[in-house]
Amino acid sequence: MKVAFCTQDMQHVDAHFGWAKNIVIYEVDKAGYKMVETCQFGGSMFEDGNEDKLVPKLEALADVAIIYLSAIGASAAARVVAKKIHPVKVEATDSITTLLDRLVETINGNPPPWLRKALNAGQPAEERFGEFAFDEED
Repeated sequence: MKVAFCTQDMQHVDAHFGWAKNIVIYEVDKAGYKMVETCQFGGSMFEDGNEDKLVPKLEALADVAIIYLSAIGASAAARVVAKKIHPVKVEATDSITTLLDRLVETINGNPPPWLRKALNAGQPAEERFGEFAFDEED
């Protein structure tokens, strides 16, 4: 699954969603993680009420399951959740690698239902449902 981080310094989750200069995207699974993309944003990011600044960020998150951020406004949160992305608010002192390590540990342990759902979202039906998968003939 893909996981995104709002960051100014590229090392910590130190950015409000609307003000983030960068969103770093990682592929995460039981074996670990790897960075797959860095999206950079400019322009009028600091204008409150400027909903247009969110459009490129939402487009960049098209196939992301989780986004870590330091803060998010109500309107932006509603738009993120509508795209089936789970926002996670964290302290700016947490490094991205620390959060990734914790996420992999949680995935390999007993992940909460919302995380299990996110993990299974991109898998074929046979892998998601196991013995309950439907045959084409049924």
